[in-house]
Amino acid sequence: MANPIPTLLRVPELKRKILFTLLMMLIYRLGSHITVPGINVGALQAFTGQMDQTFLGIYDMFVGGGLSRATIFALGIMPYISASIMFQLLAAVFPTVEKLQKEGEEGRKKLTQWTRYTTVLLCLVQSYAYASFLLNLPGAVTNPGLGFVSTTVVVLTVGGVFIMWMGEQITERGLGNGMSLMIFFSIIQGFPAAVGRTWESLSGGQIGLFEVVALLAVVVGITAGVVAMTMAARKIPIQIPRKVVGRGRIREGQKSFIPLKVNSAGVMPIIFAQSFIVVPGTIAAFSSVGLFQDLAAIFQPGSLAYSIAYAALIIFFAYFYTAIIFNPADLAQNLKKQGAFIPGVKPGTRTAQYIDRILTRVTLPGSIYLALIALLPFWIFDIFDIQTFLFGGTSLLIVVGVGLDTVQQAQQDLLLRRYDGFMKKGRVKMRGRGRYM
Repeated sequence: MANPIPTLLRVPELKRKILFTLLMMLIYRLGSHITVPGINVGALQAFTGQMDQTFLGIYDMFVGGGLSRATIFALGIMPYISASIMFQLLAAVFPTVEKLQKEGEEGRKKLTQWTRYTTVLLCLVQSYAYASFLLNLPGAVTNPGLGFVSTTVVVLTVGGVFIMWMGEQITERGLGNGMSLMIFFSIIQGFPAAVGRTWESLSGGQIGLFEVVALLAVVVGITAGVVAMTMAARKIPIQIPRKVVGRGRIREGQKSFIPLKVNSAGVMPIIFAQSFIVVPGTIAAFSSVGLFQDLAAIFQPGSLAYSIAYAALIIFFAYFYTAIIFNPADLAQNLKKQGAFIPGVKPGTRTAQYIDRILTRVTLPGSIYLALIALLPFWIFDIFDIQTFLFGGTSLLIVVGVGLDTVQQAQQDLLLRRYDGFMKKGRVKMRGRGRYM
């Protein structure tokens, strides 16, 4: 499949999915430029222009610049991500939540509803904190007071809930994971500005050609590393024995394999880790609590404490998210039902334990590699003093990872529809010969 795009556009259902996703992204883009009522944009930008290398700069990257422009989508998808992480962590502690996860569709619907309610609550809290933050900026609010706070809280909460709805709609009716794609497009919005700042620094003599070449090498290296990590997998061989199928026919035994990806969790560990690590700095920016001010100073982006905490969170969430999306017990049970087995391993519990052990081993180097790729740009940019593209490592990881995941899903959908079409043609031909298939 040399160029899959024309093929995708020829499939009506996939074409509708792509167009629907692009429509949602267009709406998100437009909303990211509508300012909250009562904001003095000039005074606000005088402050936000200095926050590129802070926690607020990281948060602003994830919401498409909405925070620095005080737009109706300033909260972005982050409240929904925080609520999702919260319930996934609660499932590991509270049996009630864990039971809901295992109840199938009904349990999933109930958990989704709880996540939505929690998202609304987080939107209310964060929008109030942001409104208070704006009030403390000299000249940022044209008519400060209770009216401004109330309006801002309502507008930002509605905006956050609408983004949550768009993310869910993309997942259900569009192409790819809605939550990941919202962050993907948020980051893409900031790329032209980052490239422009780098060019201005080069033209002004603040950085040299060697530093720019080093920056490009890092970008290419990260892209290649993410692609290699996404494709890497440990293949577990399985054996399917001979079996007698209708009218005495014998299906010959087959050999196959189970691919256990080195990075089964994709870019979600990066997204989750960033959601956690920006909390102290974001709270410190919106309040004067001494504890959070101290934590923000210690975990300043690029510092040793930040690097250690960031790497630890990435590794933790790599294991955590892999455990959520991949269940060795279910896989072992499915193999047993099909009569398949892993050579040298007893079917059932022993197979589940074997798969779990292999998965644990391959996830460790994958998570460490992910953490190193995420942190490498911080160190390189610090060595060469390139500050105009500081968050390129994390953003590139997410952009490349989400892009690959979306392309793979599109290819899987395309292959599935080709297979369905082939089977339908096969049924028609067999029925024409007087046989039922």
